[in-house]
Amino acid sequence: MIMRVLCFSSFSFSYLNRARVLFQSLRKHHPDWHLVALMTDRVPEAFQFDVADEPFDEVVWQDELGIEGVDGWLFKHDIVEICTAVKGPFLEMATKRDFDAVIYLDPDTCLFNPLTPVLEKLEDFDIVLTPHLLEPEEERTAIIDNELCPMWAGVFNLGFVAIRTTGEGARFASWWAERLREFCHDDPAKGLFVDQKWCDHVPVFFDKVHILKDPGHNTASWNVNQRKITIDDEGNVRANDSLLRFWHFTKLGPLGDTMTRRYARDQIVVYELWRWYREQVAAATSPDIPDRYWAFGRFADGTPIARSHRLLYRDRKDLQAAFPNPFGADGKSDFVTWLGAEGLLVKQ
Repeated sequence: MIMRVLCFSSFSFSYLNRARVLFQSLRKHHPDWHLVALMTDRVPEAFQFDVADEPFDEVVWQDELGIEGVDGWLFKHDIVEICTAVKGPFLEMATKRDFDAVIYLDPDTCLFNPLTPVLEKLEDFDIVLTPHLLEPEEERTAIIDNELCPMWAGVFNLGFVAIRTTGEGARFASWWAERLREFCHDDPAKGLFVDQKWCDHVPVFFDKVHILKDPGHNTASWNVNQRKITIDDEGNVRANDSLLRFWHFTKLGPLGDTMTRRYARDQIVVYELWRWYREQVAAATSPDIPDRYWAFGRFADGTPIARSHRLLYRDRKDLQAAFPNPFGADGKSDFVTWLGAEGLLVKQ
């Protein structure tokens, strides 16, 4: 049986409340795991951040990943792109530490039972993935929402991945890290959807891959119509005949509510789970973290960074050479000055 497990999640301070809920659930069900927060951000000015007060054991920051030219690299990505891009380099680093397995979970997931089936699969396999869907849809709307979407976003949901730190697991981590350093963008026209679409290749490129089809894992709005969520006589939440291991509470807010209503329909337990989750997130929210805060969303002088600025910098090698730190420092940015001179600081 695997004994030494590192489990991590990748997020910014705007998702710290959700991550706290995840790590609290991990601490409850797997108290012996080493829990790591992979954070791509800076501490908000008014917020007192102390790892000793958090439900995780360690924080790894973006500039500890050994990325060459990290400032320019960060600038090429928006918040979703970068929080997924760092997953690969850290996963590769983690394979070189003293652990048997590494598990990744998105910050908006939450455990309801131990991930025992995952650990059991890692006895025989080196890589474990969960698909978005386990069976074909029947209704046209569901086909559009839930079958067509993974055709551009990826067959597997990378809100979860588990690997052994040796063999094919280590080889996968190195490959994924290399791809995500350069090609972790939200650009479906080029066949890219951040870290996720790459993993369509995994069952072909690597051996000892297990596709986990247990409905108790990675249950979410995009597959809840295929899973009957109930509470058994012992008080356990179940998905079909399986224990619910973890739920993916994606898109907390109006969009998530809409998709949940569309596909959960009259499954009362689903709405109770969401109500409970909202309460947990609210209780874990720190008022000193500004809403939608992200330190890398603005230049050093406070000017908002438009997506067009990131794309321009990503595509222009001359700008990357001229402005190795496009964010700037000490309250000013030479790149902002250049953008202003070019008339590119208008609202995008």
